Amino acid sequence: MRDPYHVLGLSKTASEAEIKSAYRRLAKTYHPDHNADDPRAKERFAEVGNAYEILGDKDKRAQYDRGEIDADGRPKGHAFSGAGGFDPFGGGGGGFGGRARSARFGGGGGPDIDDILRDFMGGFGGGRGTGPGAGAGAGRTWKSASEPGRDAEATVTVTLEDLVRGEKVRADLPTGKSVALSVPAGVTAGQQVRLRGQGYPNPTGSAAGDAIVTIKIAPHPVFTVAGSDLRLDLPVTLYEAVLGAKVRAPTLEAAVDLTIPPNTSGGKVLRLRGKGLPKALGGRGDLLITIRIALPDEARSDLAELMRAWRERAPYDPRRDLR
Repeated sequence: MRDPYHVLGLSKTASEAEIKSAYRRLAKTYHPDHNADDPRAKERFAEVGNAYEILGDKDKRAQYDRGEIDADGRPKGHAFSGAGGFDPFGGGGGGFGGRARSARFGGGGGPDIDDILRDFMGGFGGGRGTGPGAGAGAGRTWKSASEPGRDAEATVTVTLEDLVRGEKVRADLPTGKSVALSVPAGVTAGQQVRLRGQGYPNPTGSAAGDAIVTIKIAPHPVFTVAGSDLRLDLPVTLYEAVLGAKVRAPTLEAAVDLTIPPNTSGGKVLRLRGKGLPKALGGRGDLLITIRIALPDEARSDLAELMRAWRERAPYDPRRDLR
């Protein structure tokens, strides 16, 4: 992925507010629902979401700025670790701790860790493979011709709208294939889906390995995820909160009319049942709407005068229970 600062059009000195504002603006611009005729909009929307996932998180942003993680949020591997000797897995403390795994640089087109190990140690049980089988998937010695090929790892980013509609999404695999993936109901960020037989082939002609696809959920400009529920902060005017009103509230499908009861305090949570995300066992979660009272952008003398009179004639203490 490109530098997340470039994706959001920001400098490295951008404030948290500038990052959030740039993300919201670009997410609305490239949202797939608003760009049905532009096949690249979804890709751009996902890229913007990935960038915000890094820069919108203080810890991840600091790690990225220090060069500890790449633009996809993955730890940067190092062939040699200063104190621990040779550490092909970037884990520190020499040796070959853990099982061999692939190290992909720049999205799956780079060197295979098995190739690095063979070059360094003179090969695993038989030297460097040659011939028609010595390509992707040749970085290992097969115990038998019936052993399947290596698994291929990929990541796909889905939107909340994708989850609600239940539509298939495209997953681009490092093998060069592009497959349609059915995202299971109730999926959570980081969950993996296994696609049988979609991995690297065995050079001997046996079955291919599997593709393991990690699901990422793009941040939404309006909603936040809480399990199968969604949360939304809804601004209302002071007079709507005091007098009650019907206001338009967004959902993942379409805006709905929401009733604000009279004398509603800021922070009150209203629930729209069945407007959340699909659940693994069927049905959908809820949309939890938190009321936020918004005052006018410009100070009004008449409002201030009213509040002073109210303070004198009808004072009250909303913090009495905190004592």
